[in-house]
Amino acid sequence: MQDRVVYEFAIIRLVPRVEREEFINVGAILFSKRKKFLDIRYHVDKARLNAFASDIDPNTIEAYLKAWKEVCMGEPQGGAIGKLDQPSRFRWLTASRSTIIQSSEPHPGLCFDPEKELHDLFNKYVLQ
Repeated sequence: MQDRVVYEFAIIRLVPRVEREEFINVGAILFSKRKKFLDIRYHVDKARLNAFASDIDPNTIEAYLKAWKEVCMGEPQGGAIGKLDQPSRFRWLTASRSTIIQSSEPHPGLCFDPEKELHDLFNKYVLQ
């Protein structure tokens, strides 16, 4: 148990019609302060999106999620938010918002390998 580290994760949701509060899980984000790990995985299932909200362009959603990835990774394209430290970037990405792309509330956990845990969470909540 001593090798396990605390992490926080949130599920990224696509909310095509905010007023209806219906969503599709499109990604996962995981942060571990001790391991200095912050990463995001996402996938937009175009067929599912078309069935759910045919008026939304999947390429636009992909561009928004790419921007989330840039902020997450602290890349220069992430702008001012991308320059913040990892905990601040995670908090910014998981802050409550009423836009088409939102995140769940952050949830804590323990793991040995944050990258593997992100992979598992992504498979469980997004791909299944």
